[in-house]
Parts: sequence; C-alpha cells; structure tokens
Amino acid sequence: MSETLRYSREYHPGDTVVEVGDVKIGKGHFAVIAGPCSVETEEQIVAVAKAVKASGASLLRGGAFKPRTSPYDFQGLKGEGLRLLEIAKAETGLPLVSECVSAADLPLFENVDVIQIGARSMQNYELLKAVAQLDKPVLLKRGVVNTLEELLMSAEYILAGGNENVILC
Repeated sequence: MSETLRYSREYHPGDTVVEVGDVKIGKGHFAVIAGPCSVETEEQIVAVAKAVKASGASLLRGGAFKPRTSPYDFQGLKGEGLRLLEIAKAETGLPLVSECVSAADLPLFENVDVIQIGARSMQNYELLKAVAQLDKPVLLKRGVVNTLEELLMSAEYILAGGNENVILC
C-alpha cells in the first residue's frame, strides 16, 4: 500500500476533535452518549431523553433501525422512530445519535446529528462510502470479532471519502 492512511499520525499528526453542536469529542473532551436500545413510543423516548439530560449526558442515542439475528424479532420503528427522536430532541435540546443500516435510508437521517454505524454494519463498505459523503459525524462501532486493523480500515473508507468527523467506539 503506497498511500499514507488518513487515520495515521503520519497523515494527521494532531488529535481529532469532533464537534456535535456545542459538544466536543476527542483530545481530552469526554462525552457520554446514552439512551434506549430501541425507540418504542413517544412517551418512552421523551422520558428517557429527560433522564439522560438530567444525568449530565451530552448526546441522546436511540435505535430506530434494529438489525436483529432473527427475522422475527422487532426490527425497530424505522422512520417513525427517527421522528420520535426528533420530538425528544426538541424537548431536551440533546443532539441525536442513531444507527443507519442501509445507505438507502440515509435521507431519513437528515435531522440526526451523528450517524452510528453499528458493529454488524462495520464492514458494509457501500454504507461507509455513503456516510463519507455526508457533512455530519459518524460513530463507528467495532464488531466483537473484528480486529483493530479492520476497524481502522473501515474508518479509512469514511476518511478517504472526505468525512474527517469519525468517532471510534
């Protein structure tokens, strides 16, 4: 490989700070991201969002799209779940984090502040290339069986595509 990898200190010697509204993540800035695995109802997500804010967390996360092992399990409220997250954001002011599992769904995430790429989608290269084109932060989760090199190369897809706002998890 002759390219200098964008995640490397050789390419980018300074620490990365990702800004999400007034929240800074990286270079000593610590942010707690909290919320439910799945968004289920307006009452649930608003109550959780208020508790998240009261606890001092910086960002609200909630799953609207839920990739599950079983095709019979709850797969999330999808677009309706994102709409409910927007209501919670309006009530609390907390920036939103939610997982996208398909590039085709990205237009639904217009009002989500941080796009999460979950562990199961970490090597969905078409999705990584698509989020690389966005002007918003991406939270990239490492799969339980993935190596650090695989995580970094997944981040490289996003960085090489032009989005330097990558948060590794």
